[in-house]
Amino acid sequence: MKSRVFPLLVLILAPLTALQAAAGAKPSKPNFIVILSDDQSWVGTSQRMIPGNPETASDYFRTPNIERLAAQGMIFSSGYAPAPFCCPTRRSLQVSQTPARHEYQADREGWPAVYRQQLNIPRMLKAADPSYRAAHFGKWDHRYDNVSPADQGYDVSDGLTSNATGSGRDAGDDVLHLDPKRVVSVTDRACAFLEEQVQAARPFYLQVSHYAVHLAIQHSAAAMERTKALTPGKKHHLATFAAMTDDLDTGIGRLMEKIRTLGLLENTYIFFLSDNGGRTSLPGSKDLGFGLNHPLRGGKASMYEGGIRVPFIVLGPGVKAGSVSTVPVTGLDFLPTMAELAGYQPTLPATIDGGSMTSVLRNAGVGEVKRQRPYLIFHQAYDRNAQSALRWGDLKLVKTWKSGKLELFDLSKDLSEANDLSAKMPEKTKELDQVLTAFLTEVKATTVQTKIGKDE
Repeated sequence: MKSRVFPLLVLILAPLTALQAAAGAKPSKPNFIVILSDDQSWVGTSQRMIPGNPETASDYFRTPNIERLAAQGMIFSSGYAPAPFCCPTRRSLQVSQTPARHEYQADREGWPAVYRQQLNIPRMLKAADPSYRAAHFGKWDHRYDNVSPADQGYDVSDGLTSNATGSGRDAGDDVLHLDPKRVVSVTDRACAFLEEQVQAARPFYLQVSHYAVHLAIQHSAAAMERTKALTPGKKHHLATFAAMTDDLDTGIGRLMEKIRTLGLLENTYIFFLSDNGGRTSLPGSKDLGFGLNHPLRGGKASMYEGGIRVPFIVLGPGVKAGSVSTVPVTGLDFLPTMAELAGYQPTLPATIDGGSMTSVLRNAGVGEVKRQRPYLIFHQAYDRNAQSALRWGDLKLVKTWKSGKLELFDLSKDLSEANDLSAKMPEKTKELDQVLTAFLTEVKATTVQTKIGKDE
């Protein structure tokens, strides 16, 4: 009997033993994972973005796994998406450039040829070490020019995906009730990729771009059962959206558990953020006196904080667990940060708009992200309402190009952007407007809307 059982045990345990052995042979370079949610508000989770301030979290949604991310790493209370829309953010993350340089450039049609050749995250990491592997799963959504993940150096991906992919509309999917917003299958592929890299002892970059919580609303039966136990709030009270948020959080929890069991936490940096702020309205949701993004003003498509400030968490080696940083950061900072951590030697191109977060990550959230310019710029035009924003320190300028309207806010005292200081501080308003205009002129950005864009 023993002679039969032992060979069987060997066959069963061999894959696990091989995986554990591979896990012991760790690559010398760090790994990087970006988890990108879709249309998730700064207050769209149960994690307070400003600890101690209950208004900076949802009063209904429960996201225990995102809370665990924050407990393991660093919350950036002033974390920004590169844009208030999906597509420009997704392009910008790859190349560390504000959309003013590409999506909203005067020569928009000519830009994709440049984009296909520019330094981006996969190319940079492979230049630092050719053994790096890069994967993108989920929503790619580069829109009009059919630039694919493979074109941009990804070894594995889901291809040219879009909102329709996440809703099942582009494939006539009739089983999405088993995989709403494709959270399960996207997470499955991400976990399989991690296992492959551990077995091969290769460093990697993984981007998991979820379709949730973008419309249309989809959720699992299990998530709805959990949601039924919650008490709706005054800000958030739509049960179906809460359940979709629950499914997203569950997928993040599964990915983090896989990272833990594979022994990757000690050599992997994980970045979590949303591609833009939350919507200002949802089908079936009633206004109970609080905006969906309260205490922030506006939402998706807007240059007010509700459109661009997003949940933003980083964890990894040297990042103090449970720490909070008030330093303004943006998804544009990912590429320069990874370049420093991966030991990329060449000087980054002058067209890079982000800066390395490394010193802030290693100093408990204190310090400065040094970029080529001491301010953050946000811009949209072409097929969007032409609008820009500039944040320099605590001051923020918002410019609406068609009317020429300028607004100035002090975010340290006025998170809700309720008090326009432009009349009280005309010289500072003029100064920031000149800085903004000079930059947009330099990068040849268009400042007019000539087309109507579709929902992102």
